[in-house]
Amino acid sequence: MKQTLISNATVVNEGESFIGHVLIEGEFIKDVFKGNIPEGLSDDIEIITAAGLTLMPGIIDDQVHFREPGLTHKEEIYTGAKAGVAGGTTTFMEMPNTNPQTTTQDELKKKFDRASNVSLANYSFFFGATNDNLDQVLATDAKNVCGLKIFMGSSTGNMLVDNTEALENIFANTKLLIATHCEDEVTIRANSALYKERYGNNVPMSAHPLIRSAQACYLSSNKAASLAKKHDARLHILHISTARETELFRNDIPLKDKRLTAEACIHHLWFSDADYDSKGTFIKWNPAVKTAADREGVWKALLDDRIDIVATDHAPHTLEEKSQNYWSAPSGGPLIQHSLQAMMDFVKKGRISIERAVEKLSHAPAICFHINKRGFIRKGYFADLVLVDLNASQTVEKSNLLYKCGWSPFEGHTFSSLVDSTFVNGRRVFHQGKFNEEVKGQAITFDR
Repeated sequence: MKQTLISNATVVNEGESFIGHVLIEGEFIKDVFKGNIPEGLSDDIEIITAAGLTLMPGIIDDQVHFREPGLTHKEEIYTGAKAGVAGGTTTFMEMPNTNPQTTTQDELKKKFDRASNVSLANYSFFFGATNDNLDQVLATDAKNVCGLKIFMGSSTGNMLVDNTEALENIFANTKLLIATHCEDEVTIRANSALYKERYGNNVPMSAHPLIRSAQACYLSSNKAASLAKKHDARLHILHISTARETELFRNDIPLKDKRLTAEACIHHLWFSDADYDSKGTFIKWNPAVKTAADREGVWKALLDDRIDIVATDHAPHTLEEKSQNYWSAPSGGPLIQHSLQAMMDFVKKGRISIERAVEKLSHAPAICFHINKRGFIRKGYFADLVLVDLNASQTVEKSNLLYKCGWSPFEGHTFSSLVDSTFVNGRRVFHQGKFNEEVKGQAITFDR
């Protein structure tokens, strides 16, 4: 079986950094060595010299929207995964609000089948809850599906779950991890009416975090947390955007023992409402980017482990769609190609250590979702790895974007690091701008 040795890298893993070597055999990590290159290796081993580079476990992004099926003018599984591996993401979990929506077992299977044919990264897909598909929810296999997505606010089609009885039944009966988008629709509709009356169609983008307010987020997150506690459900609240919401989470027990966990997204860690004047609809997300104080609150909770995971909520729309007025421009933006570089910028600024960044991007998602043999550089684990040059830089330009939508909120920014190589299941699928597309990623499994 083919062996590859990544030698003399700075290995960042499980809270430490050291000069070391990782031996890959087939799909798996055969061994990890510190110090000198070990003796007695095979004569025909491939050696990748990584002196001066940093080796980390591949990113596990627990929230992306790859828009397939039905919305592939924005993105598709192939292009989204390709952009992901170029940015160091080796595993993604994709959301169900496509067209058709992933709210039946047949539609779920179609996504897995499609990914097996086109995705360069490993994958799983959330099943989607509605007010009336509990039978389909209960048929979902927790060992092979990452979780159940409930839109408790801000959804398309019939995926807004706002029926109290339906919510109670879902939380009481499912054994799946429940992931929620939490914004209170009653509050948002009332705020929207006020701003519509005041501004008509000319609402300024700076009003977005006032319409989709901090109060709307807290009311919904608190409701979800209360339901989870009542039914002892396993709840993961996505894209926390306010300081107040962080009060709902605890950090006095290990992540593996938590029944309530939380995620922060790159855009809520990077931008604030001061950026709407320059970025406009290109930083229009739901939940909204809010105040600098909210951003600081999210950072504080991330660093003290009340917030467990960093993800992207990669959710592209076309330039034409995003160029409309406030009411018409959809929320969401592309991020998966640049999440690791953004976190490395934070490392360079002293906002977070590189060891903690790896924890939040790779280790914690693996623990939170009980993913089998991924998320760590460990003997016997899948060789999902990323090599990063922390001494190189890259300016984001349209010419180097891989998103199908063709734009990025980071355009013009120069990142202080560069992804050199990404390994998925032991194969180097990306190296210095070039891709190896011979073998596709795998469906991940869960130890539940």
